[in-house]
Amino acid sequence: MSILTTLQLLPLIGAGLIAFLPVSNAKLVKQVALGFAVLVMIVSIFMAFGFEKSERSLQFSESRSWISAFNINYAVGIDGMALVLILMTSILVPIVFLAGWNESENGRWSVKTFYILLLVLETMMIGVFAATDVFLFYVIFEAMLLPVYFLIGGYGSGERAAAAMKFLLYSLFGGLLMLASVIGLYIISTNQGGGTFDITKLSELSIDTATQNWLFLGFFIAFAIKAPLWPFHTWLPTAAKSATAGTSTLLLGVLDKVGTYGMIRFCMSFFPEATKTFTPAIITLAVISILYGAFLAIGQKDINSLIAFTSISHFGFITLGIFALTSQGLSGAIFYMVNHGFSTAALFLTAGWMIKRRGSSQIADFGGLQRVAPVLAWSFFLAGMSALALPGLSSFVSEFLVLVGSFAKYPVAAILGTTGIILASLYVLLAVQRALHGETPTSAAGIIDLNLREKIAIGPVIAVLVLLGFYPKPALDVINPTTQTIMTHVGVSDPIAKVVK
Repeated sequence: MSILTTLQLLPLIGAGLIAFLPVSNAKLVKQVALGFAVLVMIVSIFMAFGFEKSERSLQFSESRSWISAFNINYAVGIDGMALVLILMTSILVPIVFLAGWNESENGRWSVKTFYILLLVLETMMIGVFAATDVFLFYVIFEAMLLPVYFLIGGYGSGERAAAAMKFLLYSLFGGLLMLASVIGLYIISTNQGGGTFDITKLSELSIDTATQNWLFLGFFIAFAIKAPLWPFHTWLPTAAKSATAGTSTLLLGVLDKVGTYGMIRFCMSFFPEATKTFTPAIITLAVISILYGAFLAIGQKDINSLIAFTSISHFGFITLGIFALTSQGLSGAIFYMVNHGFSTAALFLTAGWMIKRRGSSQIADFGGLQRVAPVLAWSFFLAGMSALALPGLSSFVSEFLVLVGSFAKYPVAAILGTTGIILASLYVLLAVQRALHGETPTSAAGIIDLNLREKIAIGPVIAVLVLLGFYPKPALDVINPTTQTIMTHVGVSDPIAKVVK
């Protein structure tokens, strides 16, 4: 049995054990859930040490027959891109558990249900990055909507039911389009010598240009909704505003990466010619996302809405790097997925603590926070600096690679993307000034600083942001071989630099 299967089974075992615990013992439920999440993290780190960085093929592979009539298998395996995303997931889940220790207690259902949903979601998040059978990927892609739907609708706040339904409907629509393309691929593979859902065999199919274009769109729209990319983004602000801080962290930090991951893993691998055909249009959408998200973030008064719109801008950068079709841009985009996960976690977790202490999500209500809660204020400040890609933090490295890689082929798009950095400085610094400085409202004077549990939760997130900011080599060494494999398969290369005499 592959270690990837073990990683998926452990959270399910934890969820099954919690199901037999008494509902009244909420503390024990939380401790068991945290224990299994930490165990998954340890196993994933162990897996990372056993990963061959220079190897371009899939590792830790396993394949077992599932539905033999249609040649559907339970098949898993990872390359460098999947590894860093699974590692990010396994680190963030226990941090979310620890940071949001009490956020499940005012929900529609019990604390036990909350942690069962989160552990099941962790299994699916790992599985979706590990799946090497397209049908298996699709099943997990759709199934993981359910725990998120119940987490938002059952434990969120405000218009949580409407936000959960909007998220579900948008995602289901994209999933149906992808299903049509999956069926199309299977029919084509059947006509060419044997129906298969194996991603390696599907990437070798001979597909005419028109068919490639239609199948590409089915996958791309599903992933653009998940990402979310403008104009498919409208479900995100309401979901982020209504969900708990922990759910929002996993939603934007991990689940939304399935969209950009899918663009690389499936759109580019299965449809290389269609990728080149649609690249100019997608580059345009990416630039619009960067600027649109940044402009709207500037005017936000609600802290969760601010974070949601910054993420729309950041996903624009990731998409720009992917479809720049250069090694620097693609490596930067994959690295950006990881950095955005930790940056978003820092923002949502610190914002969640601020909202809980103040009883408000309005940025203006936190004036002078640094006077009464300096550790919380500094944590939010560092999270904001990561969001604007301050040099010395990991987001800067990935954003720099994306813009340099994009400029080589699409200089206008890169220049417009750089404008997004200027706007990011504006929306982050305005939020920092309004929330952390100025006069402290009388009603906010009693806000307490972070306790030991919260410091332990936020510490590793900030440490990762700083460590990868100064020393990104370990992550890039894992990512780069995957980048070269994808570039070769698509049939693109980096432009040759011109020497000016």
